Order: sequence, then C-alpha cells, then structure tokens
Amino acid sequence: MKYVLWIMLTVVPWCMADAASAAQSIRVLLEQQAKKVTVQGDRGLIVTFANGERRSATRPVTVSVAAGHLVMNGTRVHSPVAGVHARGGDLSVVITSQVIAAPTRDFGGALKKIPLSTPPSQSLRIGGALQIMARDGAMLIINDIDIEEYVKGVVPSEMSAGWHLEALKVQAVATRTYALYQRLANAGREFDVVASTQDQVYRGRQGVDERVQQAVEATRDIVITYQDVPILAAFSSTAAGPTEDAMNVWSKDLPYLKGVECPFDENSPYYQWRVELPVLSLEQSLRKQGIPVGTIATVTPFLYSRAGRVDKIRILHSDGEVILRGQDFRKAVGYSVIPSTQFEIEALDRMVVLAGRGSGHAVGLCQWGAKELAGQGYPYDAILRYYFPGTELKQTASLRLSNP
Repeated sequence: MKYVLWIMLTVVPWCMADAASAAQSIRVLLEQQAKKVTVQGDRGLIVTFANGERRSATRPVTVSVAAGHLVMNGTRVHSPVAGVHARGGDLSVVITSQVIAAPTRDFGGALKKIPLSTPPSQSLRIGGALQIMARDGAMLIINDIDIEEYVKGVVPSEMSAGWHLEALKVQAVATRTYALYQRLANAGREFDVVASTQDQVYRGRQGVDERVQQAVEATRDIVITYQDVPILAAFSSTAAGPTEDAMNVWSKDLPYLKGVECPFDENSPYYQWRVELPVLSLEQSLRKQGIPVGTIATVTPFLYSRAGRVDKIRILHSDGEVILRGQDFRKAVGYSVIPSTQFEIEALDRMVVLAGRGSGHAVGLCQWGAKELAGQGYPYDAILRYYFPGTELKQTASLRLSNP
C-alpha cells in the first residue's frame, strides 16, 4: 500500500560558497581507554608533540603510556599529547583497549561479564589525522577528519549500503547534521562525537562503496536546520507505530522531535519481537545499576506514552516497590536484550516474558520507514521533512557553525 506524505516541499535559497568556507572537520573519539595504538601511513608518517617536537617515520609507530607520558616505539616522550599525520593517503590504525572484561549474553538473554584472556583490539583504516592523549593511565584516541569523510564512514555502519539511494541520502544528511549539532554542543570537550552507538557508529573506510560515496557527495554540505541551526537529528531502526516525542525519552522539548505517524516499517525484522528473561538475571541486572530490589514478585507497565511505549514500569519485590522510567529499565537490562520500550508483559514466573515491537528509542527518523518511503519514490528531502517537522534543509555555508 502506498502512503502519501502531506508535506510542503519548500525551496530554500542555498548559499553557494567555495570549498574552503564550506569545509568542516569533526573530532571522533575512537577509544577512551586505549592501552596501545599502532599507526602506519601509506607513505610514511609525521608525528608532532605538544612540546613542539616533530618526527618523521617510515615504519609503523606504536604508542603507549607510562607515568602520564607517551611512549613511542619504546622511547618515552616528554609530552602527554601527540598528533599523527600521514604523508599521503590514509592511516592504518590498530587500537588495543584497556578493557579487561567484556559483556556477553547468557541463555536467557541477560548480560554478564566474563574475563578476557587478551585485551580486545580494533583495526581501522581512516583518513585525516590521529590525536593521542594520555589520560588517567590510558589514552584517548581521536580521529580529526573532514566531515564528509566522516559521514562516508558512518552511513554503511548505520544503514545497509544496499538500500535505495534516496534512503542512503537520508542517512547521510542525518549523520552530518547530528555530528555538527554535537560539535556545537561539545565545543569545550576534546572530541565532538563517539564512534559507537553512544553517538553514531563509525568504522573509517570499512563498507564505503560507490553507492555510499554517491549518496554523500549528492548531499554534500546539506544539513537539517531549525531556525538556522543544525538540529539534534536523532534516528533509530524501527518505530513500529508513531515515532516518539523527545520529551518522553530524553526530557528534551524540541519542536522538531515530536511524534509523527509511521506506518511504513512493517517489513523490518524488528517490527515484532519476544524476549524471555530469567527473573534472577533481571534482579542481578537491576542491582548492578544501583537499583535496590529484593525478590521480584511482579513487573507491570505503570504508565504509557502517547505513542504507546512504556513510560514507567512498576516492580513489586520482597523489599517494597520500585517505579522506573521505561528507558531506565531497558538500559539496566541491556539495549540489545530489550529492543524497545514498546512492550507488554506476557508472563512472569521463573521467566519474565516480554512481547514487543520496534527497535531503538523511536525519536526522529525511522530508518526502516525511510527505506520504504524511498522505495515508493519519495526523495530524501521529503522524507527528512516528514520525520523532522518544521525543519529546513540548508547548506553549511549559510549557517553559523561555531560558538562565539
């Protein structure tokens, strides 16, 4: 069935500007508890330090930290900060994390931690430069990169690169807008965004193909604005019903993040789901989050949002009762365990059985909805204006993108 979006496509006078004025960079936190990082350049490296020292390297450089200072290839450097640039081409980066335990899921879906025999590591191929900062016995690893290259690294990590080109354009504009919003909001911080689901998943060059590049280049410099400022361009996988007001999820009263109807995502694999969670695991998860509970007797939705999601949940236990926000309940149990707060309690004995719909917070853009609408022939700008009502698409050159 083809749905019609009742939306006015306003023509916005975009300013044309040269590449220098339109260029933007983003500081992406790759890791904040790094134990070691090894960097290699396609044509060698240039390493600079906060004390003014500058070195060239033709071989890989390995950096660690000791006594608050960086150690490069086994030699201590009297600087807590280093910048690594490629002489040409990209950087190949291997980061070993300080983490000594990792989450896993038991048979019932609850999260627990198990020790790791070796620290986890991640390998990335990235553009731009790398900033390495010693911090509290570990290292912050930050990729300072042109925003368009950053967007290319996010799009295939947040949306299937095989989807309709207009859907990829939607994701590109939302990604760019979100990053610039965070850069304005976090001007006093060492980084703008985190390269994970905390902000947007970014994996450097991984998954960047011709279609992804086409979508990003076709929307270059275009962002979603409200009153000439980039918006908080939130997105999630599957709304499975009306999208949610940001006020209900994050206590943010934003006029462009109000719920809209979304009957477009029924083909999502996350449209309906069912979870069985052992009561004992639920009790342990809540206690680990500092929520004191005894033996749980009942778990009941206490209040619903206007869009039909659990706003508050009531837990009766042997020591009394606890009323939690639906989002806090989901966070305590695990976002990957409970896909959304749109659920009912089917049963509670030794297992809590949840039957639900949708995936993610459901604020702003519904990605599976965008996929369907793009397949029906709607252009990316119409899709974005539908999910972010009252907004305009503008080029970055026409906006103030730095704090006074």
